[in-house]
Amino acid sequence: MKQTKTALSKREQLIKTALELFAKNGIHATGIDTIVERSGVTKKTLYAHFRSKEELVLAVLRQYDGMARNEFMRRVEGGGKTPKARLLAIFDFAERWFQQSSFYGCLFINTIGEYSDDDTPIRQICQDYKKLVKDYIRSLCEQVGTSDPQELAEELALLLEGATVTAQVSQNPKTAKIAKRAAKVLIDKAIA
Repeated sequence: MKQTKTALSKREQLIKTALELFAKNGIHATGIDTIVERSGVTKKTLYAHFRSKEELVLAVLRQYDGMARNEFMRRVEGGGKTPKARLLAIFDFAERWFQQSSFYGCLFINTIGEYSDDDTPIRQICQDYKKLVKDYIRSLCEQVGTSDPQELAEELALLLEGATVTAQVSQNPKTAKIAKRAAKVLIDKAIA
């Protein structure tokens, strides 16, 4: 029993370390030796848990997917009492995210940039994450009472993606405030 607990903690340490390194440096720029060194485990232990670097990348993306989506949804839900306030809270969440010292852009956008083949499990996880976020935004758009919730969801998701990339490239966390102003215009127009 003790051995299983230790093995799980080493696996989680590998995922945590790889996530930090992948987010900051990129996946291809982060070697297995660096992950092993920073996580404090042996290469043998890494390969006991993950048969390849790709398998580790998949585990990191799956874990990050759950953490990121849950935090996003929790913050948005807590960001307002009305559907409109929750839609605008998307950009309040983004503003807080962009201001973090560990903000290196969206891990899923950055990962897709490193994997050009269309049919890979890594790209699929990234695409699934974006679809689930957009579906959540669409559910908020349905609640706000627009006649075309899909269109509004696509517009707001595009604003969020654009703000994220702009904040990463320009190092300007104010991009979320700009996107929020544009979102308010789109929401008001959609519910008028």
